Amino acid sequence: MNKKIFKFFLVFFLIFQTESFATNPSDFVQSAVNRASEILKQNISKEEKMEKIELIAEEVVDIKGIAYYSLGSHRKTLSSEKKEEYFKVFKKYFLKSFSSRLAQYSDPKIQVSSEKKLNEKYTIVSSILLATEKTPQVKLDWRIITKDIHKPLIIDVVIEGVSLARVQREEFNSIIQNNNIDGLINNLNEFANK
Repeated sequence: MNKKIFKFFLVFFLIFQTESFATNPSDFVQSAVNRASEILKQNISKEEKMEKIELIAEEVVDIKGIAYYSLGSHRKTLSSEKKEEYFKVFKKYFLKSFSSRLAQYSDPKIQVSSEKKLNEKYTIVSSILLATEKTPQVKLDWRIITKDIHKPLIIDVVIEGVSLARVQREEFNSIIQNNNIDGLINNLNEFANK
């Protein structure tokens, strides 16, 4: 898969904005994609786009769930204080990383095609990034938490069969094994404060 497309979608799943009427996961994803496209089309600075994307991400992405999933089994060995320290840094890293990359794009066209309810808590929404002259069509599956039907949350995006959350978990595991949790926190902090 094209590395640029992969990076784009690594950040794209962060930009959704929920609306009170959008309790259906498919409607939630399509509405969010449309709203994100509107932000990306605006004639404003990259920094302003990043700020708007970060606000949306905080509202509709399960950042805490992604943060702890990314720790894998290492989460069990951390003290409450260390988990809190990690989460604060992860949140800053997550928002900056994804919003800065996404702000470079304009007007992506994504079309929701179907949804599959896995259980009461999770639904997979399938969609397609429509091809352009420069990029091929890409299949996207959005993993949506539906514990609260009035507030769905994004927990993962699967691009052509590759889970972004799983990729991040493997990367974090490697860093922790080589440098412990403090090494990971330092890496995330350095990026977030650039």
